[in-house]
Formats: sequence, C-alpha cells, structure tokens
Amino acid sequence: MRERWFGATGRRVPEIAAEGDPAVPLEEALVLDNAEDATRLREAHEQGTPVVVRASSPGEIQRALARPEVASVLVPADRPDLLELDLTALTYGR
Repeated sequence: MRERWFGATGRRVPEIAAEGDPAVPLEEALVLDNAEDATRLREAHEQGTPVVVRASSPGEIQRALARPEVASVLVPADRPDLLELDLTALTYGR
C-alpha cells in the first residue's frame, strides 16, 4: 500500500482509502470533493493541515494525487476496485 504524509502531523496515511477507513482521520483534515481549488490546497498545505479529497473515478483519483498537497483520496466504500488502481499505468501507460 502506497502512503503519503498526512500534512504536518508526522504520520503517513494510505494514498487511496475507502470512505470511513479509520486510517484517515477526517476530523484533522480539510476534506474536499475535488482538487480544483489550488488556493485552498496551497493554504492548507502552508498551515500543515492534511488535505483529503473524495473521488469516484480513476480520472478523479489521478487528478487529486497529482497535487502534492493531497494526503489521501477517499473512494466510495462500495467501489473496492478503485483501491486497486495501478497509478503508474494510469499515469504513464504500459
């Protein structure tokens, strides 16, 4: 499982997790429905606040994880297939 830093907390969290996964503590994070607001992402990052983005498709996941400010992407609990994405192949092809 690939991990990322959870803001300035000093902890690492799964890069992609199912909604409700206790490994990604949402009460400590800025939770967004997409990664389009560069200003909010940058401000949260500068403050050390972890950023978590919700996504429901491979493209949304890829766009969110392309942002270095994003600590983790949450996918719907009923979409376990999204937890198994090959991000390298998705990004660079095979």
